Amino acid sequence: MAQPLKEMVNRDSVGLLADGVAAAHAPFPRERFVTTALEGLGALELKDRIRKVSLALHETLALPFPGAAAVLREAATRVRLDMWSGWPATDFVGAYGHDHLDEAMTTLAVLTPYSTGEFAVRPYLDRYQDAALKVMIGWAESDDEHLRRLASEGSRSRLPWATRVRWLMEPGPTLPILDRLRDDPSEYVRRSVANHVNDIAKDHPGAALALLGRWSSEGGSHVERVVRHAVRGLIRAGHPEALALLGAAPGNGAVESFGLASDEVAVGDRLRFTVVVSAASPGPLLLKYAVRRDGSRRIFHLAEREAATPGQTFTVTKSHSFRPVTTRAEPPGPRELDVIVNGEIRATASFTLVDADPAGG
Repeated sequence: MAQPLKEMVNRDSVGLLADGVAAAHAPFPRERFVTTALEGLGALELKDRIRKVSLALHETLALPFPGAAAVLREAATRVRLDMWSGWPATDFVGAYGHDHLDEAMTTLAVLTPYSTGEFAVRPYLDRYQDAALKVMIGWAESDDEHLRRLASEGSRSRLPWATRVRWLMEPGPTLPILDRLRDDPSEYVRRSVANHVNDIAKDHPGAALALLGRWSSEGGSHVERVVRHAVRGLIRAGHPEALALLGAAPGNGAVESFGLASDEVAVGDRLRFTVVVSAASPGPLLLKYAVRRDGSRRIFHLAEREAATPGQTFTVTKSHSFRPVTTRAEPPGPRELDVIVNGEIRATASFTLVDADPAGG
């Protein structure tokens, strides 16, 4: 079983950060920092662990922020920080540098190749808006892919785990960043751009589609893949303009046959089903499926096929897991499974989710 992420913030990661800071600033009380950071750490979840180490750094480094920031920049040259040792350092910048925009942004630019500053930059975007965004537009021109990604990722309107910045919820302010990075040579950066536009689409679908349509017309080596990834939320919702952007005509595609391996599946097991789809005309067929119960409808990717001729058929077999997860309850009861072709429901079958057999058979 994979180690929980929170366990990556531990004695080793704290020690590595301590080594870097001590090498950069001789008066730093290394052992007191390590002791303070580790006290009670094991009882905390991931983000609380990060903040605990960051607070310990604030208490023991004990310098005005510009001086502390300079130490952190130097520390990054003395040891090879990584995600888990560097994240408390970027958190420190996000928490304690609010009166020092230039020093904070400069320090995040140095640290982000080791541990992204996407969360730490949010307070500066909130407080300084135009000045902080100007810095990030400059980052989009950097030779460092990590800094270019930070420009896009840190300014996302719905960045997971991050504080919301109200003015970023509007679709226009970050376009200079996105336009610079839409055809970036790094897939790491392009995926962030696509996720950024997918965020915009959740609140402003028209603006997102207009942007993606312009990118498609302008072309580029990687733009098609960026557009396809960025529009995924709208495709899942069956948005006609989003489908058209990918050339997937609504109404193209019929389900010739659709069968479930069983009309009953136990919690923890998998439901296997097979669908045969035919194309009415040449072009893409974007296949999704939805699992429905009272009060819930979740949509999943099934397949993508390209029809070369009218009447061409495709057979797709899928296995859907009902393994319990901590973030979602799946109570036993009746379910419907819909097959969606180019945004339209084309077939539905019923089944029942039942309690797992405690005896295992």
